[in-house]
Amino acid sequence: MSKLLIADDDLDLGRLLKDYLQQEGFEIDLVENGDQAINKILENKYDLLILDVMMPGKNGFETLAEIRRNSQLPVIMLTARGEKVDRIVGLEMGADDYVGKPADPRELVARIRAIIRRSHTKSDEPESSETVKLSINGVEIDPLNRQVYCQGDEVELTSTEFELLKLLMENAGQLVKRETISEQCLGKKLQPFDRSIDMHLSNVRKKLGDFAQDKPRVKTVRGSGYQYLIWDAN
Repeated sequence: MSKLLIADDDLDLGRLLKDYLQQEGFEIDLVENGDQAINKILENKYDLLILDVMMPGKNGFETLAEIRRNSQLPVIMLTARGEKVDRIVGLEMGADDYVGKPADPRELVARIRAIIRRSHTKSDEPESSETVKLSINGVEIDPLNRQVYCQGDEVELTSTEFELLKLLMENAGQLVKRETISEQCLGKKLQPFDRSIDMHLSNVRKKLGDFAQDKPRVKTVRGSGYQYLIWDAN
């Protein structure tokens, strides 16, 4: 059973979500502010955090920033409907996804299951094409243990960032369409004007850096998708 933490100062909404998610088979803890959420995460092992942006005291962004210093726990942000700035900021700071408030419970469950499915390590499975290590221009990705190394140093990626990098590296040198990325990495159909992919890719680029001066690792094909580039090291 997957264990989730909900952090939302609207306790009525929080209890409704808790009841619904429990009926869907999740174990739920509920807190009402950022400090409580951080303490709970230090004391317990969770599969995912549902984090409201607007909370008194330590808000959702501040809470996420503190969590990301030590943990890559999957996080879904709850944002006000229409507040695109909140969504962009949350994704830039390392959130895996966002859902507008009031949240559609069925949509939320679908997002939760997609993220947890991506983030869980399947170490008991035999080696397959899904577990073979990939190495391109100093970046190595270990799908089995969900680890990424750049020039030998481990790079911490969120589950969504990991899936995005893995998809691009598996198709290195080829165009990967935005529709494919959205469906395979975000678990949802591509929506018009949705900048989620751009934000996640921006985070990956920052963490890996370019291959060399004027040689990016990932090329943007405007209006179509992205291409992981292979460079001659000589």
